[in-house]
Amino acid sequence: MGLVLYNTLTRKKEPFEPDDPKSVRMYVCGPTVYDFAHVGNARPVVVFDVLFRLLKKSFPDHKIIYVRNITDIDDKIIKAAAENNEPIANLTARTEQAFHEDMDALGALPPTHEPRATQHIPGMIAMIERLIESGHAYEAEGHVLFGVGTKSDYGKLSRRDRDEMIAGARVEVAPYKKDPADFVLWKPSAPDQPGWESPWGRGRPGWHLECSVMSEAFLGETFDIHGGGLDLVFPHHENEIAQSECAHGGAPFVRFWLHNGYVTVEGEKMSKSLGNFFTVRQLLEEGHRGEAIRLALLSAHYRQPLDFSRDALKSAKHTLDRFYLTLRNDFHLISGEQAEPDEQLVSALRDDLNTPAALARLHELTVSINRTDHLQQRVKLGAQFRASAELLGIAQRPPTEWLQGEADRQIETMITARNAARAARNFAEADRIRMELELKFGVILEDRPGGKTEWRRAG
Repeated sequence: MGLVLYNTLTRKKEPFEPDDPKSVRMYVCGPTVYDFAHVGNARPVVVFDVLFRLLKKSFPDHKIIYVRNITDIDDKIIKAAAENNEPIANLTARTEQAFHEDMDALGALPPTHEPRATQHIPGMIAMIERLIESGHAYEAEGHVLFGVGTKSDYGKLSRRDRDEMIAGARVEVAPYKKDPADFVLWKPSAPDQPGWESPWGRGRPGWHLECSVMSEAFLGETFDIHGGGLDLVFPHHENEIAQSECAHGGAPFVRFWLHNGYVTVEGEKMSKSLGNFFTVRQLLEEGHRGEAIRLALLSAHYRQPLDFSRDALKSAKHTLDRFYLTLRNDFHLISGEQAEPDEQLVSALRDDLNTPAALARLHELTVSINRTDHLQQRVKLGAQFRASAELLGIAQRPPTEWLQGEADRQIETMITARNAARAARNFAEADRIRMELELKFGVILEDRPGGKTEWRRAG
């Protein structure tokens, strides 16, 4: 089947075909770099990484251009730097590096372009000038604001009524605004705040404007897909549409809008403001594997809420154990075999990224592999499994690397001692070492034919 995506703009699934016969263009809102990314921040990275992989598979003759920005100028950044008593440049560089490390641990491919907002200030000033000239923006007390009343279809993405939009914008209803719903394009900076010279004085851009300018710089006035979390529909994405379409003479901004659902903890949205969040860094430091975090984030359909827990991580770890155990014995043959992904799995992903159905198909493939006695067929199915799992970004490393983790010299020494005890028929000592490995290190031993012992970590 062809690719079908749910478009937030139309509230329905629609067949997707690129607008350009040579490229597919996608923009996803990236991090504001002032603190470690929590699991809610990681979900869109993982979701749109799967879409990036699927687009490459579905449109092999097209150049897939994936832009994910870095917001490195924002009031939250200014506040965090002041609280930490460190320069803003240090804070943003350090946090950006941590973000990249954490997303690498989750197996996310790097985007094609990753612009920083501060690299595009001249473009932001130019867009504001166009909006003022066309009557869609105005200057007031050192601010430049977008006049929402100048765009007749403002609100078409979120479909909120006017009172909801004013309340949901969570912005100051300032006396200098012509309309309470008007939003900031440019704001003045105090002497101790970062700022840039502009026709309206020294200041800095509004958050919404940043994404409009960066997406235009790399993808043009109209592009195929814009993604992000559900919390960005309003006001961020609504305001992007307004300023971009008005700056470009009414040209459509984005053809398909995709939004992933919230991550919850015991049914409540995970967020830093509520304090009920896990950072990716925290989970990795606790010993959870990045691939297990990724699998847990893909366990629910991307548009649905995802209730996240450490129990979910344990379940994901056990699933990955099963996948890697299925591939282990024949991996030296499987890794050299070329294969295409399973058609049923690809069809599931092309149906609006149905990752639960795709994962169910991977389980079915493991059953087929484990039931097959014929080596050649098992290798063929194993190669197909890996090609299929690659679209989800899982089960790509050598099985022993996953099952053992980083090889521990003490564990290997103890296994050697146990094998020596078995050879000397000192079974009591061999059992003692096995028990110590299990209790102290969480290691499960498997004695293979020919006297070889393999091991993996439990849980």
